[in-house]
Amino acid sequence: MKFKKAMAIGLAAAMTLSLAACGGSKDKEEKTSDSKTSDKKSDYSVAMITDTGGINDQSFNQSAWEGLQELSEETGADVNYIESKQASDFVTNLERLGDSGATLLWGIGYACADAVLEAADSNPDLQYAVVDNSYEETPDNVTGVMFRAQEPSFMVGYVAGKTTESNKVGFVGGISSGLIDQFQYGYEAGVQYAAKELGKEIEVSVQYAESFSDAAKGKAIASKMYSDGCDVVYHAAGGSGTGVIEAAKEAGKWVIGVDRDQAYLAPDNVLTSALKLVGKAVKEVSMEAMDGEEIGGQTLTFGLEEECVGISEEHKNMPEGVYEATLEIGEKIKSGEIEVPSTKDEYEAFITK
Repeated sequence: MKFKKAMAIGLAAAMTLSLAACGGSKDKEEKTSDSKTSDKKSDYSVAMITDTGGINDQSFNQSAWEGLQELSEETGADVNYIESKQASDFVTNLERLGDSGATLLWGIGYACADAVLEAADSNPDLQYAVVDNSYEETPDNVTGVMFRAQEPSFMVGYVAGKTTESNKVGFVGGISSGLIDQFQYGYEAGVQYAAKELGKEIEVSVQYAESFSDAAKGKAIASKMYSDGCDVVYHAAGGSGTGVIEAAKEAGKWVIGVDRDQAYLAPDNVLTSALKLVGKAVKEVSMEAMDGEEIGGQTLTFGLEEECVGISEEHKNMPEGVYEATLEIGEKIKSGEIEVPSTKDEYEAFITK
């Protein structure tokens, strides 16, 4: 196995909450075309279901699908997806994918956790994987894929702290959960690390949209933060985050993207993006399954060390020297010199050191 294996048992309870609903009354199924063919693997099929943010959420659903498309181009594997709208049809969507002939089925988002277990129990000959979830007891035909999202969040928090002129920055989350805590507290810790370096106090305003698909709500929250004095806002809100970016454009302020490089959405306003390379992990885990490796019965965890998280290379909007300093912060995280908090308790301990 190429990647580090780690069971995230402590997060298991939180993982049962809903990051975003998977399933829907209106489904969309697509297959890639013009793939490079491979006689050895062209009969292998990988499929995924999205959450409510949809396949074009400019975030982790889109990244996952791009990863599968790359897999198809490189191996000839057949790939497809069902775009989900509501949680109620999630199990049905997984069954549909299984009936379509898929060998490996992905659930994108930990809201899929229970549905994946149910489908895996009903179809022991199929392999399942779920993003952003780990189980206390993982079935042999299920793989959990987790990310240390607190690591890139710390890095972009450091950027925010080094950039703010108002000494007030914001964080907009989707739905509060143990998973999103990684983003929030990693970010807050990075801000305070920068504040300590600069010898000043920086306030962090935090609010949740209670949705990963409500762009209007995300925009309203961010607009209020900007009007209240925040000049940098980081979002970990899926589709709701596109509204945060729109608010930054209208306010002429800075915004920090998430999951993938979101600079293209607002080139003059996106300061940087915290990368969570879901597509890379989905592609690599799928390829290992295709190669016959035993991926089931475990959780695979990805972070800076595995080069599956980080910050975007684009840094034209950063103050001089901040990008390079942030990369050094990343090296300190990898070496263990900086232990990034992922929970409230860990954060409070971090800032009192």
